[in-house]
Amino acid sequence: MDATFVSIFCLALIFLSTSLGSALVFFFKRSFSDKVGNVIIGLASGIMVSASFFGLLLPSMELAKQSQYLSDYLSFLPPLLGFLLGGFLLYIMDKLIPHLHLNSGEEEGPKTKLSKNVKFFFAVTIHNIPEGISVGLACGLSLANKGDASYIGAALSLTIGIAIQNFPEGAAVSIPLLEEGISKRKSFLMGVASGVVEPIFGLITLLIAPYVKEALPYLLSIASGAMIYVTIDELLPEARKGDYVHYGLWSFMIGFAIMMVLEMTL
Repeated sequence: MDATFVSIFCLALIFLSTSLGSALVFFFKRSFSDKVGNVIIGLASGIMVSASFFGLLLPSMELAKQSQYLSDYLSFLPPLLGFLLGGFLLYIMDKLIPHLHLNSGEEEGPKTKLSKNVKFFFAVTIHNIPEGISVGLACGLSLANKGDASYIGAALSLTIGIAIQNFPEGAAVSIPLLEEGISKRKSFLMGVASGVVEPIFGLITLLIAPYVKEALPYLLSIASGAMIYVTIDELLPEARKGDYVHYGLWSFMIGFAIMMVLEMTL
């Protein structure tokens, strides 16, 4: 399978998935119940954590061990430093960009006069950036390794996992906007726009990755740390609403398992 074609397919798929999820606003009039919300967000959380570990952190460890610039006993440094840096970068973005937490409506970042809708849009953008970078890195690895089947499979499995969780995420953006009084068309377009950052950052990363092969262990672990931070900060607390905590917990387990199987079979 051609690595260039797979890369185009992967970037298109993550955007299409968010757009299709956003289109659910035309069929629903209100947000999901706590039970359904816990299931959806728990599933997305499990997929993101599993993708962060199997699709990003493990490859980072493997590449670090193969590096000619690191001795064996220092090969842990790129995954360790990158993972912590990824979380720290998301923390800085949280503090510098005014936004609302995805479901609780809690404000974070500098106090501004921006509307709630703009702040909500910023929140989703922050969330989606590391996902786009992750797919771009996975595709970049397949290109850098001349279309090696194992790297192509890894790129596809990571992309499919993120696409699965992007679908309900698109709905989680557009439907609450409808409840705020925004028209269905505008709510849909804002949901679609929230997903644009994924292929944009994915393409930028994809183009850079083949030229910075020695930095890939750091970049992969940075993306992993950023996705773990987003999941813990934004998603997991929202998967424990009401009296349906275990719905979110078991959905997390299922999401993690789905991504693990994808990584093992593709």
